[in-house]
Amino acid sequence: MSGPAAGTASAATTTDVVCLGESMVTFLPSQPGRLADVPSFGRGIGGAESNVACALAAAGHRAAWVGRVGADGFGEHLVETIAGYGVDTSAVRRDPVRPTGIYFRTATDRGTDTHEVAYYRAGSAASAMSPANVPYEELFAGRILHLSGITAALSADCLELLRELTAARPGRPLVSFDVNHRPHLWRGGDASVLLELARRADLVFVGEDEAEEAWGIVGAEAIRAAVPEPSVLVVKRGSAGATVFASGLRPGPRSSNAGGAGNAGAEDADTVTHVPALRVDVVAAVGAGDAFAAGFLSATLRGLTVRDRARHGHLMAAAVLTVPGDLTDPPARDHADRLAALDDDAWGRLRLGPGWTAADRAPEEVRTP
Repeated sequence: MSGPAAGTASAATTTDVVCLGESMVTFLPSQPGRLADVPSFGRGIGGAESNVACALAAAGHRAAWVGRVGADGFGEHLVETIAGYGVDTSAVRRDPVRPTGIYFRTATDRGTDTHEVAYYRAGSAASAMSPANVPYEELFAGRILHLSGITAALSADCLELLRELTAARPGRPLVSFDVNHRPHLWRGGDASVLLELARRADLVFVGEDEAEEAWGIVGAEAIRAAVPEPSVLVVKRGSAGATVFASGLRPGPRSSNAGGAGNAGAEDADTVTHVPALRVDVVAAVGAGDAFAAGFLSATLRGLTVRDRARHGHLMAAAVLTVPGDLTDPPARDHADRLAALDDDAWGRLRLGPGWTAADRAPEEVRTP
């Protein structure tokens, strides 16, 4: 994925979306197999919120990532790499004592029994984020503030920070929250707090599977009944697609500069929209959830319909699913718009494989059965 060099403009005046969370250096295996058997690893970056920021920047939006890294080489690599995608990293803080988190993973799909991940993030710089040490002015400067449940699991201070950021207050931007339930992070903890945080947000992303695992709630309608407050609730249903519940974004002190989101949401008041997933020739099933969120947020900023927001989410996810890593160049905006505008039959016939994002490929050239 390529992107322009990060600019020096302040997030306080230029940002569409601010994303807060931990990013880590990830070590990717040189070959399939158990971690015990892999002889070498390549270095990359990983982090749900920074992934969203990078994808939004690549799609032409003004995105900022706020986090905390160690005053070490891995921290410098993270900041430089994320900034290289065009993301504003000026509000990232360096911790002089705690290290940058790292992790290793196998090449297999994380949904399989053979997938392994070894995290070295306990006591990381990011886990020390708290209401006392984050730059609130930068966090509240964007049109949207994007958060995830991963941050809430890092420490008690991080959970308190998310409670502060999702609290109703004058000047709060539209808050987007991806539940992102990671069971290994909640061992010995109470993942029900993710339900509390979701209910305090304006726009929520949650998978049917994670709602069942974290909260014991089954089915999109039941999830909406448990999370009635958000103006927009996106329930991701895997190969079945996504169901979007939209009741119009709540009016507030910043509703007029939420990228047109407030007005667009009002058009779709009290609607339930089912949007089928695309058929994709998957290369690697990593990063798709973050890409879906980025595509949905991009379309929200542009004031598109609920259906097209979800379709852009599916398209952005398909771009990542057809490459080996967590990040890639998204399709050009006009290309994605043409695909999102297809009628239901044509949308259902699409099958996307590696290389489909090439800008010179018209909808009819995308591989179909």
